[in-house]
Amino acid sequence: MLRARILENKLSSLYKAGKIVGGVYLGKGQEAVSASLGTSLIQGKDVFAPLIRDQAGRTAFGEPLIDCTRTYLGSVEGPMRGRDGNIHRGRPLAGMPAMISHLGAQVPVVAGMLFAKRLQGKLQGVVGATCIGDGATSTGAFHEGLNLAAIENLPMVVVVANNQFAYSTPNSRQFACADLVDRAKGYGIGGHSVDGTDLLECAEVIGRAVRLAREGDGPQLVVAHLLRLSGHGEHDDGSYVPAGLRSGHHGRDCMEVAIAQLIETGASTQEEITGWHDEIAEEVQRAVAQAQQEEAPDPYREDWTALSTRFPSAQ
Repeated sequence: MLRARILENKLSSLYKAGKIVGGVYLGKGQEAVSASLGTSLIQGKDVFAPLIRDQAGRTAFGEPLIDCTRTYLGSVEGPMRGRDGNIHRGRPLAGMPAMISHLGAQVPVVAGMLFAKRLQGKLQGVVGATCIGDGATSTGAFHEGLNLAAIENLPMVVVVANNQFAYSTPNSRQFACADLVDRAKGYGIGGHSVDGTDLLECAEVIGRAVRLAREGDGPQLVVAHLLRLSGHGEHDDGSYVPAGLRSGHHGRDCMEVAIAQLIETGASTQEEITGWHDEIAEEVQRAVAQAQQEEAPDPYREDWTALSTRFPSAQ
C-alpha cells in the first residue's frame, strides 16, 4: 500500500509538471482493497487483471516499479514498448493481461482466460481476479462476463470498489438495489461485502473469497465500500463529491487506518513504517530516473512486430 501511494504521489507531480503525456489515475483510498486482492493471488499461477486504481494490487502481485514508470514516461524498454497509453500495461505471459479502458471489459477477459485453461487441462488450483469500479457493474461486458463465469462455475473473483461515483455519477443514479452485493444472488454466485477503508477486514474478506474460488465454490463477487480520495483522474478536482461524504466513514484514508492497525496490533512500529517510507521513496526516485534516461520509441527504427526476442513478455 505504501509503495503504491508514494509511487502515485510521484506520478501526480510528474503529470502536473508536464512530464507525463495522457492521464494519471490514482488509487488513493483504494489501496487496502487492491493490495488485499494482490496478496491473495499467486504470481506465476493465477490471473490478475488490474484496473486504473490497482497499483497496490499490481505491486503485491509482483509488478516491478520500473514497469510503471517506464510506461508512464514512454520508455521503449517498458512492457508495452512505449506504444500504448500509459495505463494500458500488462504482462500476459505472467498472468497479468494489459488493462482495457472500456468499463467491465476485464471481467469477460478473465473468464475467457480461465475457460481456456480448463480446455488445456491447466485450471486446477488456479484463480482469476479483477477489480472494477461501481460504474462498470452497469455495463453489458460485466453482465455477460460474470454470467459466463457463473454458468461455467469458473474460479473467478470480481472485486467491485464502490467509490460512490462513476466519474461524477453518484450511486443513486446508477442502481436501485440497496447494495451491489445483492446482484450476486441473481447470478447464483457467492457475495461478500466489506469496508474498503479497513485493511484487516479487506484482507480477511477478500482472502476468503479467493480461497472459496480456489477450492471450487465458483465465482465470488466482493463489494468494497469506500470513497475515491481524489478526482476521477488528476485532471478532475472531484468538486461534485459532497463535503459530508468526504468527512464521513467512507472518506477515511485506508492508509492511515492501516498504519494505526499495524501499530495497535504490534505488527509494526512507527519507526519501521517511517523507514519503509524512506526506502520506498528512494526506490521510486531510482525507477523514475532510469525511465527518464531511456529512449522513446522511434517509428523509423521500430519493426512493429508483435513478437520480439528483446521483449518476450510482449508476445
